[in-house]
Formats: sequence, structure tokens, C-alpha cells
Amino acid sequence: MTELPAFRNEPFEDFSAPATAAKMRAALDAVRAQLGQHYPLTIAGQSIATPTTFDSVNPSHPSQIVGRHSRAEAAHVEQAVQAAESAFASWRLVPAQDRAALLLRAATLLRERKFEFCAWLTFEAGKNYAEADADVGETIDFLEFYAREALRLAAATPRIQLPGECNELHYLPLGVGAVIPPWNFPLAIMAGMTCAAIVTGNTVVLKPASFTPTIACRFVALLTECGLPAGVVTLAQGSSAFGAELVRHPRISFISFTGSKPVGLDIHLAAARVLPGQPGIKRTILELGGKDAIIVSDDADLDSAAAGVVASAFGFNGQKCSACSRVIIHTAVYDRFVAALTECINALPIGDPVENFAAGPVISAAAQKDILAAIEHARRDGRLLTRCRQSELPAEGFYVQPTLVDGLPPSHPVNQQEIFGPVLSAIRADSFDHALQIANDTEFGLTGALYSRDPEKLARAAREFHVGNLYFNRKCTGAMVGAHPFGGFKMSGTDSKAGGADYLLLFTQPKSINFKI
Repeated sequence: MTELPAFRNEPFEDFSAPATAAKMRAALDAVRAQLGQHYPLTIAGQSIATPTTFDSVNPSHPSQIVGRHSRAEAAHVEQAVQAAESAFASWRLVPAQDRAALLLRAATLLRERKFEFCAWLTFEAGKNYAEADADVGETIDFLEFYAREALRLAAATPRIQLPGECNELHYLPLGVGAVIPPWNFPLAIMAGMTCAAIVTGNTVVLKPASFTPTIACRFVALLTECGLPAGVVTLAQGSSAFGAELVRHPRISFISFTGSKPVGLDIHLAAARVLPGQPGIKRTILELGGKDAIIVSDDADLDSAAAGVVASAFGFNGQKCSACSRVIIHTAVYDRFVAALTECINALPIGDPVENFAAGPVISAAAQKDILAAIEHARRDGRLLTRCRQSELPAEGFYVQPTLVDGLPPSHPVNQQEIFGPVLSAIRADSFDHALQIANDTEFGLTGALYSRDPEKLARAAREFHVGNLYFNRKCTGAMVGAHPFGGFKMSGTDSKAGGADYLLLFTQPKSINFKI
């Protein structure tokens, strides 16, 4: 393989340009014609239709089936693991250059089909044009970045060569892994987790999220088109029973999971149990929840802060683990800032993401019910600052009004529990010390931001704001591959730092070899 150019992030599309918007609308029309197809399991390169199926639906129009999927059950786990084991025997020996080349081919093909995949994200995940484009762009970034990182690891040597010795260092794959991604970034996180594992020589059993399995099927088909050998990725759209049995299987070497804290902790506990026939200690790579805060200091640029808070809290309807769900505001600017924030939130247009509305649906009826319950809890114990317009929202679809609340103490459940929806709580802080105390007073530690022009406050936050990804004078969402390795502290996971130079190490085991000369 020739030397690759330096990594560069995929540029965002400008959908205000008529030609770009026309490409997106054409892609939506093309994908609309493909909705409702059946997607079998893929085990050992073979398509397997199961007796039971389930549907993924458009959250804006739940009567519209996006994909009809075969359902993997617990009984399929052994077959899936055996297929991945069989493929691992040869895939682990494929040179890193060839595995990296596969990812680069996938990046090129995905770039050519960007609008098509954006359209699938709009229909199945409810993403507007910009959110879909960011998801696809991040996927391309992961493919390009991890290909380069795999080549870097393959060329690693020990820093010290002792006299009379030749020392080598090899990063070996772990084996067969379970990859269980979330629904909120159903392309980028799914592809990043999967491709980090396979580019380092592992094989995986991929269980996509039940709300967004069609996107995973489409991506695996793209990998196959790029030359992915049979069995390297086993695709099993399945039940929770399949997932539970998969993580407990003794010959699963690692589990890469992104999702809720309760499920992640259950996986971590299951992985710790050593079962008969288990060859080694299972590794868990976990990215869990967040209760992320933005601090607005009394010296902040309030216009910039308001824009950043709204984007962080209500981008993709708050359905990001990095989303701002608490804005902590110095008392000197609290009333003025909250008034501006309320006006911005009330002005957010709500509607079908196919028509590119800023605020769309949440993912499911169950999510809608839980979020509305949290809003009602906040209304009882505090105040709703934004106008209540649930009755004005589209009649079909899982819509929730973007909501700003205040008057709740920092310890209130709405300020402590991950809601994963368009709900933002404003909290008054008497001082910068008080603001930092509130920000850190949660079991999570994923992202955070500070708006301030005071270098001393920025320096203190760098030391004391205890999160894995901290941003100054910008929003707390939108981590960029290579620049902002992503992962959090405390109950936010194992701080895996996806998109960073350390990430591929999690899927490898280094072997030191010494030659006496």
C-alpha cells in the first residue's frame, strides 16, 4: 500500500445550497421506493431467514415500515459464534495493510453514496439532513482514521533495543467479539465499533439496535461489496435474549457496547463470570450514559452561549449521550440568559425530518412516554419555561416539545437521571465554585462545556470539571474523529476514547518478542 495522505475529517454538506438539497431529496425518493424490504440474518456469508420477524419503522410515521427483519434468538448464538471463529482462523493472518485497504475502499464507496445513507438515517432514525450528514461523515472519518491507526500499530517497535538483541512488538487480535451498538448513531457508532474490531484482525457478531437494524444491514452489504470475507462480520438482528446469550458465551473474547448504563453494567457483570471452556478474561469496551452540563459564567458571551446550549440540548431532539441536559448559569446573568434561551427554544420548528425540520420525533412510543413523564415530573416540582404545545405537534409520530424547565434542585431526579430527549433544566449557581460543584454532582462524567472569557476559570475547569470530553466556548456535542477522542468517566463507561489514537489498542493484545543476536 502506498503511503496515505494525512487524515482529514470529512467536510459537512451545505444543505442551503439548492444543488445539495436536490441531491438529498432525490436520495429520499430513491430510498422511499425501497422501504419495507426483508432483511435476513447473515451468518458465515449465508442469508438466513428465521420463522419470526420484526419491523423497524419511521418514527415520524410509525405506520411506515422501513425494514422487515429476521429475528435472531438465543438458539442462533452458537451458530453465529462458530461462524465468527471459523473466519477468525484466516482473518487474523491477513496483513494489516489488506485489512486497512478494505476500510479505505468502504470509505470511498460510502462517500459516493453519502446521500443514500443520509436518507436511510432520516427514515429509520428520524434525523434531519444535517444530523444525518454528520452521522455519515463521522462514519467515513472512522473508516479513514482506523485504517491509518491499524497501519501505525502494525509498524510499532519497542522504543528500546538492547545491545545484542532484536526486539519486536506485535499487536494481536483478541478473537471473536460481540458488537452491540445503539440506535441514536446507527451508522457511525455501529460502523466504528465494528471496523475497529475487524481492522485489528478480530471477527465480530454484530447485533444492531432493534430500532435501526436496516442501516446496519445496508452497511454490512457495503463492506461485503468491498471484499469483506464471509464470517468476518456475522449480522444478527435479534432479540434481547440473543444479546444476553451472546455476551455470556464462553468463546466471546470481548464485548463492545454503547447504550444505557443499566444494560452496560449487566454486560460488565456477565463478562466477569468465568464459564467452563472460556479461554481468557473477557474484555468490555463500554460507552454508557451522560447527564451533561454546560456552565455559563457571568463573563460569557451570552449570545454565543445560548446558541451553543440550544444546539447541544436539542440537536437530534436531545437523543445523544453527549447532549446538554443541564445548563448551570451564574445568578448575575441567570434571568437574562434564561429569557433568551426560552425565546430560542420556542422558535424551534418541529416536524418531519424528511422535510428537514430542526426538531423531529424521538425514536419510539416508549421513549415518548418516558420523556413526557419526566416533563410532567419537572412541571409538578418546578416550572416549565417554554410554552406547552404538545397538542400542536404532528398527529402522527413520536413527537415531544423541546422543553426548558427551572426551579428544580440539583439533586432532583430530572437533574440526575438521563432522560435522552429534548428536556433541558436550568440551574442557578451563586458562584463559579458552586457551578463546578453542581456540574460534577452526578454519577456520570461524559461531556461538558464552559462559556467564559476568564483564563483562570478556563484553567480551573480544565483541572476540576470531571468529564471525558470538555469544551470551552462551544457546544458539548459534535466530537470530531481524531481531534476529540470520545469517552467518559465514572458511570459514563470505560472512557474508551473512540476516534482517538488509543482506541484500537482496546481490540488488541500486545506480544513482545525478543531475539538474541
